[in-house]
Amino acid sequence: MSGGRRWILVVPIAVLVTALLAGVVTWAQAGNIQRDLAADAQAALTQAGLGKGTVTFDGRDATLSGFPPDQALKALEVVQNVDGVRAAQLQGDVVPVAPSTPPTTSAPPTTEKPTTSATAPPPPTDKAGVQAEIDRMLAEAPITFEPDSARLTPEGEQAARAVAVALAKSPDTFRYRVTGHAARGTGSASGALKLSRDRARAVTRILTTNGLTAKRVTYRGLGDTRPSTGGEEDRRVEITVV
Repeated sequence: MSGGRRWILVVPIAVLVTALLAGVVTWAQAGNIQRDLAADAQAALTQAGLGKGTVTFDGRDATLSGFPPDQALKALEVVQNVDGVRAAQLQGDVVPVAPSTPPTTSAPPTTEKPTTSATAPPPPTDKAGVQAEIDRMLAEAPITFEPDSARLTPEGEQAARAVAVALAKSPDTFRYRVTGHAARGTGSASGALKLSRDRARAVTRILTTNGLTAKRVTYRGLGDTRPSTGGEEDRRVEITVV
């Protein structure tokens, strides 16, 4: 065999070996990330007194299983707050957190017959009706955030809890997507994307701790790619029936 033909055989083999080595390195790095996230998540759960379940990772996405129903939502919140976790979901039953209600006082008896009566309309049971109710609530009381932060204002947190209570009454088959947005500024596109995702996750956490199961809610961030008015209204979230 001539020297030229030997080189023709050696070059493809070298390329194949390089590709295999790169694949091995990528697989090892992914495994390390998953192991580190699982260890961090388990440590956070143990510190919170929630060590009775398990957490597994597929990349940066967590799946929680084996937690008691009354601890599942709290465990989900703990794992979602672990640095590096992109999304988390629950397997198994959960006990929704009932919204707190002020104590009621009994009214004195009366013999007078009321002249008028009014009853609240029943909640909508179709997707279009539920979406219209969400849009109405957010128009009247937007979910607002502090500037350059995923921290909700007091008014924004109250608005998110009100939406959660309303959605908890919708049909169990309905699913919802929370989309976060950021205002355009001097920051980078990647920073705006992360901020919008953190805002969507903060609202999702409120929804899943006030009546909605975690499997019914997903979230995403769109950064500053879809401005609303070019002002403070760009710091917002949208909730969509899917």
